[in-house]
Amino acid sequence: IMQQLNINDAYQYYSKHINRTERFELLEEHQLSVAGSVPSIDWELFGSILTGSKGTPGYGADLENYEVKSATEGSSFEYQYHLHGGISKLDEDMKVDHIFISYSKDYKHVTVRLVKGKDLATEFESWRAGLLENYSGEAPRQRYRKSIAFGLIQELGQIIVQIEDGVLIES
Repeated sequence: IMQQLNINDAYQYYSKHINRTERFELLEEHQLSVAGSVPSIDWELFGSILTGSKGTPGYGADLENYEVKSATEGSSFEYQYHLHGGISKLDEDMKVDHIFISYSKDYKHVTVRLVKGKDLATEFESWRAGLLENYSGEAPRQRYRKSIAFGLIQELGQIIVQIEDGVLIES
């Protein structure tokens, strides 16, 4: 059961800390990239404010009941599994809900989708063999990376927040 969402509080955070127009203008003025200038921790905090779910210590889901993923509009969402704890993280990803944040390169347009972990379980399960193979043998790799296509998230996700031209669109 999804808890009550704090959409307005999350939007206030977005307005003040993510959509930093003045900073973006300075970046452009100095011929530096605006795209990619907002770190993933800002999106995790946005997700925490939105859901009321706190961060988790150590390795695992970003928040108590959610994994938060962010990418530019139309891009896939990357998952990383580490040598130690990768399998338990994969199992956890099938249980927690996932928040997928798609944003425009100028951060003015943001779409937040929610997908239940159980709805992604088939996708995650299909990664298990590759994950196990990645960590076996003489020289196991430290990380295993896989991505979920934007189209799948579009198909499975429920839009929970929509921001257009920096303005919250009431759902």
